[in-house]
Amino acid sequence: MRTSIATVSLSGSLTEKLTAASRAGFDGVEIFENDLLASPLTPEEIRARCADLGLTIDLYQPMRDVEALPEEEFARALRRARHKFELMRRLGTDTVLVCSSVSPHAVDDDDLAAGQLSRLADLAREHGVRVAYEALAWGRHISTWDHAWRVVESADHPALGTCLDSFHILSRGSEPKDLGGIADIPGEKIFFLQLADAPLLAMDVLQWSRHYRCFPGQGGFDVAGLLRHVLRAGYTGPLSLEVFNDVFRQSEAGPTAVDARRSLLTLQESVGLAAPPAPAAPTGVAFAELVTPDAAPVSAVLGALGFARTARHRGKPVDLWERGEARVLVNTGPAERREGTRLAAVGLESPDPRGAARRAEALLAPVLPRRRAPGDAPLEAVAAPDGTELFFCATGRPGLPDWRADFEDTGVVADADADADAVAEAEADAAWRVDHLSLTQPWHQFDEAALFHRGVLGLRPQESVDVADPYGLLRSRAVSTDDGAVRIVLTVGAAPTDDTAHAQHIALATDDVVAAARAYRAAGGTLLPIPANYYDDLAARFEFADGELETYRELGILYDRDGYGEFRHCYTHTVGRLFFELVQRDGGHRGYGAANAPVRLAAQHAARGLTGG
Repeated sequence: MRTSIATVSLSGSLTEKLTAASRAGFDGVEIFENDLLASPLTPEEIRARCADLGLTIDLYQPMRDVEALPEEEFARALRRARHKFELMRRLGTDTVLVCSSVSPHAVDDDDLAAGQLSRLADLAREHGVRVAYEALAWGRHISTWDHAWRVVESADHPALGTCLDSFHILSRGSEPKDLGGIADIPGEKIFFLQLADAPLLAMDVLQWSRHYRCFPGQGGFDVAGLLRHVLRAGYTGPLSLEVFNDVFRQSEAGPTAVDARRSLLTLQESVGLAAPPAPAAPTGVAFAELVTPDAAPVSAVLGALGFARTARHRGKPVDLWERGEARVLVNTGPAERREGTRLAAVGLESPDPRGAARRAEALLAPVLPRRRAPGDAPLEAVAAPDGTELFFCATGRPGLPDWRADFEDTGVVADADADADAVAEAEADAAWRVDHLSLTQPWHQFDEAALFHRGVLGLRPQESVDVADPYGLLRSRAVSTDDGAVRIVLTVGAAPTDDTAHAQHIALATDDVVAAARAYRAAGGTLLPIPANYYDDLAARFEFADGELETYRELGILYDRDGYGEFRHCYTHTVGRLFFELVQRDGGHRGYGAANAPVRLAAQHAARGLTGG
């Protein structure tokens, strides 16, 4: 189906918005009246600009407060409408959005509303215009889709139809299973469909609409369920996005338009309207790549954690560190000194690397060009919204390119020392792998990142969590495979200037976090100290075996428990923008220690204050 976007959904001037929509691949736009009024271009020039960009103008909006009015007020509304219809002729568009009235002059009289909408449609037809009537969720007397449709049906005018808006319908608590009546509306009488998602919030619906809408798949509404009903009615018009969002208004129009288009592609896939390459959900983490101007500090941490530098890239300053199934690349090539050590790339094990790349490209993920020396493995890679490079890997699988072939062994064995404890150490090493990665997102790309990881990578998003920090709030949302083989935590601060979320981290799974913490400390590593008050509270909340809590207090180990199992974890000090977490999951624990995050964040702030970092 054709796709469209309202200009109000993007930031910038009207010409910037039109250019962004065209480059993202939209077929058309809704022209929001304020954008037109603020533009120096004439309606004819806007029409020509859209034509040059390959865009149709699918809707002009909005017209407000035109029905169920006293006759004198309605006469003024018709005068406004006549002017707008002439303007639309100059723009080259034939459909206008009319919102249900919020005027204090409006009366609760459906017959009057139907009669006046019919007279408005008479005037519209004279100008070659159709009227799409929409129920605002906060309309004075008409605030539901079915009420609006009854009025349209009663008016029985060929130039009058209804506009369905997913926000106005779903924000009132309507469940898609209760919206079967939409399928009974004749498809030709649904003149337009506007789509938006939103987080589930308990607040005034007008403020909710004006500030917190988001693209389908980024919120809590079942937009796909609603769309299925509309399609069953026989609707054949465009799928159009109308999103009011404070973050989008402050973001660059180009990336926002791409995010918007991706949301429609994934929505169309979910209802059977599109068939991009099937998801190839990752099966594990092949490696995490760190970029640093100075390898010594992070190498010291890795060494203390029991990692061995097992290989070096043949043509680049990249070292491979391994312990068990956990692999970390340390790259001293393109580092920016002001950032220090950072997590720059992730290798994801994929059942079909080429298929995963094709899907990513179909869903508008930037494909990364890669300079390869002769003999280098041809790896598929794309960029995530935050710039993290994602490589689709097939480690050790015959017949497929293996990234490890680009490395030469250093002669160091990764899994054991040559002593009497070699077997036991090898068994301990076997449990080590990447449990999860925490990726810091730019403030304006948090929702985009969640949709990207779900739609492009096939990961399942969990609920967003707010975490208290001593200097603000952090938002966090985990995405994972169903079996937990890949877990990624997306985090963001509460404002564009918030620097509390800048640290990234790699969580390493072990089957004995106490032994791992003791070994790390014995090797010279520094564990994050946790305040004694935390352990006093822990003693009140849980029962522990004799000496267990004292061990946790000594090593700075935090503890949590859910309905599935237990979670023990501790942290290294931060190097640049990165720290490591040691994790022990028992009994299928599904969380990430969110209950402990405020304590951890406060401890990290305190540690930075002590070190001057």
